[in-house]
Amino acid sequence: MSEDIQKTKIFISDCNAELRKEIVGAFKREKMFEVVGESGDGYETLEQIKKTSPDVLVMDVVLPGLDGFALIENIMKTNEILKKPKIVVTSSLSHEGFINKAMQLGVSYFMIKPVNESVLIDRVKEICNSPSKQVSTIISKDVTIENASGKYKAKMVEEKITNIFITVGIPAHIKGYQFLREAIKLAIDNPEIINSITKQLYPAIAEKFETSASKVERAIRHAIEVAWNRGKIENINSIFGIRVYSSNEKPTNGEFIALVADKMLIEGA
Repeated sequence: MSEDIQKTKIFISDCNAELRKEIVGAFKREKMFEVVGESGDGYETLEQIKKTSPDVLVMDVVLPGLDGFALIENIMKTNEILKKPKIVVTSSLSHEGFINKAMQLGVSYFMIKPVNESVLIDRVKEICNSPSKQVSTIISKDVTIENASGKYKAKMVEEKITNIFITVGIPAHIKGYQFLREAIKLAIDNPEIINSITKQLYPAIAEKFETSASKVERAIRHAIEVAWNRGKIENINSIFGIRVYSSNEKPTNGEFIALVADKMLIEGA
């Protein structure tokens, strides 16, 4: 009786033949799935999807011929593919921009390689049971995939802080740059620390960098003053989406740290 159950059709697209073989084998061992095809080329994948109409496409974005993003775009807009498959991306490209682009194109899940096969199968089962095209628990700006863990999240926080500092105009070579970066990360991890900036925040940074709390305070103050003196006030205001400051008023260390930390927490840091 169980053989009469309609299986979920899977297509695997990855240029790594050995990895592709392992993924195909993992899905074939699951009774609820039927692997209807595999390919290591973007153009071939597109043509095979037109013929096989899979329910789920598991793919990398690095593909010869037609790259992964172009492949997704073609799948979504090609009229020959009446039944659009749900797409799970497995990729070594872990930059936030790649993830955001994939999600905007309609990908259901983005997983960072190396991917645990059992986790991949669980995620495919999850999206198959979801009534919507995208699962509510997919990666957003805060990546929570098991194999990515806290290391990837930390990397993304670092990148976001760097982008803000570049926009604001805080140069990387000054001492306050590193102190300010550390202060923001501490405020993200423990928002309450901003209420005890002198007794807890500065001493914690000082201990890490083997300096004094007073030097930390002065260096952070200098970093903020450098940004204001460079006259990038509009950039600063644009980051927060409102007119926070004018060129004649500078935030205190605590205000600036809290503003950046709050913004990142709202965005899922």
